[in-house]
Amino acid sequence: MSDLKGKIAVVTGGNGVLGGAIAMGFASQGVKVGILGRNSDTVESRVREIIDTGGDAVALVADVLDRTKLERALDLLENKFGSPDILVNAAGGNMKGATINPDQEFFDLNLDDFDKVNQLNFKGTVLPTLVFSKGMAKNKKGSIINISSTAASRALTRVMGYSGAKASIDNFTKWLAVEMSTKYGDKLRVNAISPGFFVGEQNRDLLLKEDGSYTSRGQTIINNTPMKRFGKPEELQGAANWLAGDQSSFVTGIVLPVDGGFDAFSGV
Repeated sequence: MSDLKGKIAVVTGGNGVLGGAIAMGFASQGVKVGILGRNSDTVESRVREIIDTGGDAVALVADVLDRTKLERALDLLENKFGSPDILVNAAGGNMKGATINPDQEFFDLNLDDFDKVNQLNFKGTVLPTLVFSKGMAKNKKGSIINISSTAASRALTRVMGYSGAKASIDNFTKWLAVEMSTKYGDKLRVNAISPGFFVGEQNRDLLLKEDGSYTSRGQTIINNTPMKRFGKPEELQGAANWLAGDQSSFVTGIVLPVDGGFDAFSGV
């Protein structure tokens, strides 16, 4: 992955668990990383972590749904490092009202939360792409990596709003890959990573009990994952480094599962 050294990346949600792991993986390969997130404390903490381990990073405090703040973040990045070569859209999340719990029905769906989940995940991918890929289009080179989910391709119970938003990201990834290649050439690529089940702050209580054992849903997931475990955030780094670098130069428009075999398993 030596071809990544000296490149410039923006990772939205780079202060989170999965985005942060991807950002750390880039930094370890000599990439200069802009960590973008809403919470200044966690953004700054991630930047310090990268610098303390010998990497180079800058804090970009912005909301992925606020174009003005995103454009200011781009100005800051360009003044510090230059125009981005890599964009990872890792910001996202779920909301309680967009989830149908076992004691609820479809008719209990909270449309306000449903809209917010779609805004955060889908628009929160499209809008940063509009801002940070302009330089890539001008230079006719770059790599955009969206973060999808196994919930986009498999009908998972409960996570209705999140599943729909991530499915939109899959479609957008393929559409944009065609758009960028046909208009700006073969060196501007768009792909997505589809993580399986990783334990983070948002889903910890859903997957694990206080003693660390599996909840009922967690056990069901493990039973349907051939590798029989949850993923580790750093296990996304290889996929992200590959898609960002020249070794995947003929790869565009794909959604790459990193899921321990979950998507391949029929349950039989």
